[in-house]
This record gives sequence, C-alpha cells and structure tokens, in this order.
Amino acid sequence: MLTHDDALFLESCIPVADQLNEMEKNLLLFNTVATVYQKGKIIINGVDECNGLIIVKNGQLRAYYTTAEGKEITLYRLLSSDICIMSASCIIKNIDFSVTLEVEKDSEVLVIPANIWGKLNEANGAVKEFSLQLISLRFSDVMWVMEQIVFKGMDQRLAGFLIEQSSLEESDTLSITHEVIAKNLSTAREVISRLLKYFENEKLVELSRGSLKILDFKGLHKLSG
Repeated sequence: MLTHDDALFLESCIPVADQLNEMEKNLLLFNTVATVYQKGKIIINGVDECNGLIIVKNGQLRAYYTTAEGKEITLYRLLSSDICIMSASCIIKNIDFSVTLEVEKDSEVLVIPANIWGKLNEANGAVKEFSLQLISLRFSDVMWVMEQIVFKGMDQRLAGFLIEQSSLEESDTLSITHEVIAKNLSTAREVISRLLKYFENEKLVELSRGSLKILDFKGLHKLSG
C-alpha cells in the first residue's frame, strides 16, 4: 500500500490518471509498489525481464544496451519523475528491445507491475495512448544516441558526455574514472585516456586521479558540435 505522498506523486506522474474510473484507479493505487534501490543494482537485465512501469521518485537510473561484443551503449538516463516503459515492454506487442536498467545513484522508485499496467492499457484508451507516447519518447532518445555514434567523432561525444555529467552532478568537478567514461561511450579506456589528455593540453579540463575538473565549458560546447 502506498503512502499518501507516494499516491499523490504517482498521480502527478501519470497525466491520464484523471481519466481512470474508480475501479481502474484503485487497481493502480493498490498494486503499485514503492521500492528503494542502492547504487549499482541492476533492476532489469534484458528482454526476458518485464518488471513493470518504473517511475523514479528520486535518484538516477541508466538504461543501456549491450552489444554482441559485450560493449555497453548508454541509451538514456532517468531522473526524478521520469518513467521507464521499456521495463514493461512485454505488454507492448512486437517490442522486444533488450535493455538493462542500472541504478547510478541510490534511488526511490514506484513500480506498477506489468500485468496491472497491461490491464489498464487494454481497458482504457487514454492509458494506451500514454503508453505509446512513452515508447515514442524513449525510441527518440535511442535514435539520438545512434546518430551520435554514427555521425560524431569520439572527441565530440566525449565533450558532450562531460557537459551532460556536469549538468547531472551540478558541479564542474566530476568524480569519475576513465573506465566508467569508456563504458558509457562504448569504447576502450585507452581511447578515453588519450582524448582526456588532449583535452587537458587544450586547457579544457584538469585531470586528477579518479576525477576531473572542467575548465572551459565554452570550449567543450564548441567541440561537441
């Protein structure tokens, strides 16, 4: 059973909640579960898992795809009030996109079980339309990432990544290793180390063990294209 605050938060994140009848609203509220996940937890791992609709109350999650060679490609991140429908992809016909969902920061989430969302999706046209909107949004994120990989050089992608991380952390100093950056950008650590050294020589960043400080945001923005 959700707390009153969790119930209000849930309804604020589901814009079609006011279009549910009383039975549908009770089905939603009485079956949604509030869960706390610790940093590093893998919530879903591949297409065979179908936990349900995941709504982030606070924290940060990362959705990524693993290539046949074992490299990870970050597809999108989920912050407060963001919704992941790919974790409930089994309720959407012809969707078999394999995504892994990792907890990047300690997070509180609400989980609407897949079978519950599936019932609402079948019974209520507004819910089905909302589901399609969520899918469209996430695939737009995925296509943007693919465009970055195909059309941008690694130096441009690295610059963009550092800007994004700085925004997420609200700091110009990032506690992050070369290995973690390489993992996010689906490349080798040596490539990232070489590029960061170049960035340091160009006075864009200052490198320290296990962290870096951004010195020239304007320069990174220009480089990222």
